[in-house]
Amino acid sequence: MAGHSHWAGIKHKKGKADKLRSKLFSKLSREITVSAKLGLPDPSMNPRLRSAIQAARSANMPKDNIERAIKKSQAQDEASFEKVQYEGFGPKGVAFIVEALTDNKNRTISNVRSIFEKNSCSLGSEGSVSYQFSKLGLFKIKNTSHTEEEIFNLLSDSGAENIENINGCYEITTPSEKFNLLREIVESNFEEIYYSGLIWRPKNFIKIENKEIFTILDNFNSQLEDDDDVQNIFSNAKIDKKLKMDI
Repeated sequence: MAGHSHWAGIKHKKGKADKLRSKLFSKLSREITVSAKLGLPDPSMNPRLRSAIQAARSANMPKDNIERAIKKSQAQDEASFEKVQYEGFGPKGVAFIVEALTDNKNRTISNVRSIFEKNSCSLGSEGSVSYQFSKLGLFKIKNTSHTEEEIFNLLSDSGAENIENINGCYEITTPSEKFNLLREIVESNFEEIYYSGLIWRPKNFIKIENKEIFTILDNFNSQLEDDDDVQNIFSNAKIDKKLKMDI
């Protein structure tokens, strides 16, 4: 979700938490509904739905909301959504990849293009930015009794590329083509999975150390997040920790 962007931990410090939570829940619900509609409404038989539910739980979405989103997928008049991706350069030449779920591609591209243009940025064609990123599978699991070495030994043969312990949560990455294989191993060995999905990770970063530039980028990112269709935002901006502390 949009919560996976570089700005995720900053937004709540800036206030408006209730509005942001409502927006995030709406996006998570849409992913759950689409996942259930494209596959089976049973998460045990639908890997994409399991991932969507995991993301919702990690965001503390109430169980009732999750169940309603699944039931909504069975409604005969439910709109048909598809995944779309846009690439371009945001403020100060920072590369952005924007993923959306939409029932109207014309509306979504128009809205995204408008945000880029209003900020004197350029929306490019497919491949104009993504070559600067690697598409990876990402898993976040709770810090268990296993050590990093034990987890790596368990998962490395199945495609785990890197394992990091970040704030008491193990983050495991794998090449996208090995994601489904590793997901089966992770789900078989760990109960508390906070997130599993595909992400775009920059090959090189642009360091953001100036407060004014950070503010410009933050506003641009917020405008993208505010669009109902936008689900995930990835960029190659690396925000200086001091700037985050000042918010």
